[in-house]
Order: sequence, then structure tokens, then C-alpha cells
Amino acid sequence: MAYDVIKPQATPGNTDWFMQDRFGLFIHWGLYALAARHEWVKSKEKIDTETYQKYFKYFDPDLYDPETWAKAAGDAGMKYFVVTTKHHEGFCLWDTKLTDYKATNTPAGKDLIKPMVEAFRKHNMKVGFYHSLLDWYHKDYTVDRHHPMRDNKEYIARDSERKLERYARYLHGQTRELLTQYGKIDIIWYDFSVAESENFAGKGKDVWQSEKLIKLIREIQPGIIINDRLQIDQDLKTPEQYMPREWIKVNGKPVVWEACQTFSGSWGYHRDEESWKSVDMLVKMLIDTVSKGGNLLLNVGPTGRGEIDARALERLKGIGEWMSRHNRSIYNCTQAPSEFKCPEDCRYTYNPGTNRLYLNVFSWPFKHIHLEGMADKVEYARLLNDASEVKMIKYKKDEALGHGYSQKGSIPNLLTLEIPVKKPDAAVPVIELYLK
Repeated sequence: MAYDVIKPQATPGNTDWFMQDRFGLFIHWGLYALAARHEWVKSKEKIDTETYQKYFKYFDPDLYDPETWAKAAGDAGMKYFVVTTKHHEGFCLWDTKLTDYKATNTPAGKDLIKPMVEAFRKHNMKVGFYHSLLDWYHKDYTVDRHHPMRDNKEYIARDSERKLERYARYLHGQTRELLTQYGKIDIIWYDFSVAESENFAGKGKDVWQSEKLIKLIREIQPGIIINDRLQIDQDLKTPEQYMPREWIKVNGKPVVWEACQTFSGSWGYHRDEESWKSVDMLVKMLIDTVSKGGNLLLNVGPTGRGEIDARALERLKGIGEWMSRHNRSIYNCTQAPSEFKCPEDCRYTYNPGTNRLYLNVFSWPFKHIHLEGMADKVEYARLLNDASEVKMIKYKKDEALGHGYSQKGSIPNLLTLEIPVKKPDAAVPVIELYLK
């Protein structure tokens, strides 16, 4: 039996693999790892560049081993990664020829991107580069609402000497470097356009020269995925730090989308931050995202010595344990056809290629799960973690009486799944339904 599934609008880049892989790793790493109190520390604490220079002077990630990063991500079931080549502070992790503010001039003494790309490719993961449109270090970047010197009148007065046109050339030049020095790049993830405020002008597509930049990217890397933060929609919408209620739409039409989320309240390493999400919550976030046709990009913030925070590693391991037995409900899956009504406290994901429906059970009920209108659609059911059969009872309309349905509200084609009283040992149990 064929079922209709939502197909998002076509994109200029190749998003076919993206909508199959579903799960990626975000990496926020820079000088702010030494401050260890949020990647926006320079802005939040209004730190001038001279004071901030101590982090450049002492940046020495001597324990950096990208192989361990890639293995942790691969073991968690992630299929691609996106790393901050440059965050808002302006510090560059690669050996750019366009500034001295780079890793090769710190005690690190080397390009940190190249071995990372090689390690993740070794683990069969696709490569993505995050690049900040903001730059609190560059001499031609003017003050705006987020700039660390937004309250420094003397600094602001020199804005007349700064030329955003020169900064745009720098931005484009660095993009060219990143897209020509590391082989095939699958994603370029820009961040972000700045809204206007009472005291400062905003910065958007005209400042970034976004149309020209996108043309350059497409010429160098055909098929690359470009996100939506250049103020010109391309391939990808990127809701941040919230869970959408439904498939993301633009002008009423579904689009390719990816939710970016943190383990805690910070993207960069934050030593004292304690609002860490549990493995169970993270698994549910992944399932919920896929059930609405999206991807999840989950972030780690490595330390100043170059290690992934132990708290993040613990959660990656927990996600990996679940994914090792349940990834069929994630990879190649999407939102279920609208005719399938999902039970309470569950999420459906659907694989159109295999015609299998996955019932992800967020709250384990007592003995039975009732699937309305499904008796004539399912030929076999089993728990995904161990392939054990789940018995099915199929009721016709009149037979549904006495199983929680009145005559007035009886349900045609009721399918009841007989489940174990004891919840399977999994963050979220999954029942695999073979459809007719």
C-alpha cells in the first residue's frame, strides 16, 4: 500500500543525504574556551580586545585529538559535523592568510581544522563549516547592538574610519579559503544577521553582500548546503534552542530544516553551567525533530585543552547506546503520513523506502497501546531493541466496544498492541510496524 509523505521544497544545494542522515554534531571552539563562561563572554562582559588578548596568548590545546572527537560522534550515531571556523570573537581556527588572529600564531601553533576534517571523514562523516558574519576583532567591523564596545563612546566615535566594504571583502576571502583548502565541504553555516536597535544600525544581506557571496560559494562548491542566516533563504532553515510544534514552513510550504540545540545553556565550554539535559530528554528531542521532518544538530563545546567536556561525552555515549539498537527509527525517516493518528505520549517516524512505521513510546503505558484506524494497515509488529514480537489484536468497528470506546465513539479498524508490563531497557522504546 502506498502512502503520501510530505516532500519539502526543492533546494539549490544537495539536501538528499541530509534528510537521510538526520543527526549531526555542532562544535563551538575558540578562545572563549579559556574564559569557560559562555562563547559570548567578550560581548556579555564588554571586554576590550586588549584585555581579551590573554586568551590568545595562552591558547594551547595540548590534549586536542580530533580522532577521539570523531569517534565519540560516530559512536553516538551522528553522520555529519559543523565546526566554528571563526566565531563572533574573530579568532580563526585555521591558517588563514587574511589575518594574524589565528591558531597558528598561538601556542597551539598549527591549523586545527585540517586534522579535524581528516578525522571526521575517516569516520564517514560529512563536513560542515560554521562561519560568523560578526567579528569583534576586525578593524573595519563597526559597532552594533552586540559589539563588546557598544557602550564605549571613544571606540564608537572611530566608526567613521571603519569600512564595512573592506570587512565584506575579508569575509568573502575567508570563505574562499575555507572552500578551496579542505576538499569537498558539504555544509556552510553562517551566523548571523544583526537586527537594528535604537542606537545602532543593523547588519544584513547588503552589508554581507550576500548575493555575491552565495554566487561565490556555489561556483566553488556546487551542491553545498547553505543555511538561512545571510538573509537570503537557500537550503536550510535553522530554528535555534527550541522545538518546533510542526514541520517548518515558509509561505505555507514545508522546507528542509535543522534544529540546533545545546546539551546545556551554552554553546562554548562553560565550566560552571549546570542546566544539562538528560540522555532521555536528548533522545526524545532527536525523535521529536525527525517526527516533524527535521534534523538535529547537537552541540559540544570543547575545553581550552582540547577535550570534549566529560558531561557531553557521557551523554553522547548514552545517545549512542540508544541509537545502536534504534537508529532505524531515525535514519532515512521523516514525518508519518497524515492518516496515521499517533497515540498519546508517542511519536511516529516513518521510512518511505521500507514502508515501516516506528512508534516511539515516550511514556510506557500499562499492557496495551491502541492504534486507531490501523487494524487493516499493519501486518507485523515488534520491539526494535531485541526484535521480539508484539502481539496484535485487530478489532472491527463493533468489536471495539468494551475496549474503551462507546457505541457513539467506537473506532473502526482498531489495532491494539499487547506490550510487556515492564518497560524495555531503553531511553525510549520503539515498536517497529511493518505496513501492508
